Amino acid sequence: MEVAMKKLGFGIIGLGAIADFHARAIKELKDCELVNCYHYREERAKEFAKKHGCKAYTDLDAFLADDRLDIVAIASPSGAHLEGALAAAKAKKHVIIEKPLEVTKDRCTQIIDACKEHGVKLAGIFQSRFFDSSRILKEAVEKGRFGKIVMADAQVKWYRSQAYYDSAAWRGTWALDGGGALMNQSIHAIDLLLWLVGDVSEVFAFADTLSHERIEVEDTAVAALRFNNGAMGVIEGTTSAYPGFLKRLEILGTKGSAILEEESIIAWQFEDEEPGDEEIRKAFLDSTETGGGAADPLAIGHHGHTRNFASFVKSIRENSPIDVSGLEARRSVELIEAIYRSAKSGKKIKLPL
Repeated sequence: MEVAMKKLGFGIIGLGAIADFHARAIKELKDCELVNCYHYREERAKEFAKKHGCKAYTDLDAFLADDRLDIVAIASPSGAHLEGALAAAKAKKHVIIEKPLEVTKDRCTQIIDACKEHGVKLAGIFQSRFFDSSRILKEAVEKGRFGKIVMADAQVKWYRSQAYYDSAAWRGTWALDGGGALMNQSIHAIDLLLWLVGDVSEVFAFADTLSHERIEVEDTAVAALRFNNGAMGVIEGTTSAYPGFLKRLEILGTKGSAILEEESIIAWQFEDEEPGDEEIRKAFLDSTETGGGAADPLAIGHHGHTRNFASFVKSIRENSPIDVSGLEARRSVELIEAIYRSAKSGKKIKLPL
């Protein structure tokens, strides 16, 4: 007879658009439930709680004192992640945070240190790592199928209207958005690039606001990279490219190359062909079923979030390593911070910062 596991209770801090994806993902997890939510505006808290069948709080201390709560998911504006994470860690709750972990390396480190100090687990949300196509690329890299990787590029040529930035006061601000086309929109592709190819040793970049008004941050940026393994690469990110195209990653090596377009693998060629290669080409050539957020930030699925959350729950239950740890989630923030420093100074920036 199977013994039922104790249900793990989730709560969500910050109830903007992405919180709905968190709630849907949590509902699909075995032996887990969404027990509460927190927002400083009572109307929004009650609206979200009614929609998702959980308890609404407008007092953070009361939210964290709910004895059904085990894991806090943070979905507030990026530059407000720190306060919620520190409070959750102090209350001995495990923490999972929407991208970016925070908006600077230092603020990320404060979260990492607090979770370690209070003995709770910390995970970042980078759902693109959990797509089947991404995992196939990762396996090929680890097997050395690309030979020597010589180039690795990330392209995020998306479109966001002026109305998008005007829709919330925090959007497009350094304090709460942490940046523009790179920190908000391109970070998933940048995270994949680092996960697949490794850390970057130096960057040189340009960034500017070319098409939007009333924002402090960049809507277009280009960075040239040198990876620790010697490979070179380019990151291109914009929210000004109408009508918006799916994010794209290219891994190019001396023995093979692959191109990932959102969840589709549109190129998969190796000098040493393996039996499963043709099947990969057929199965993943057109496997993207969403808009990928290219023109509409809500045109994404929640399947990646579900896998990301499930992985974290597994690590809690088994006390096993976390797939997207705080240190892992910090990597993309550090690289983007280096890119911003280069664009501002006009100088090449070496990493780590």
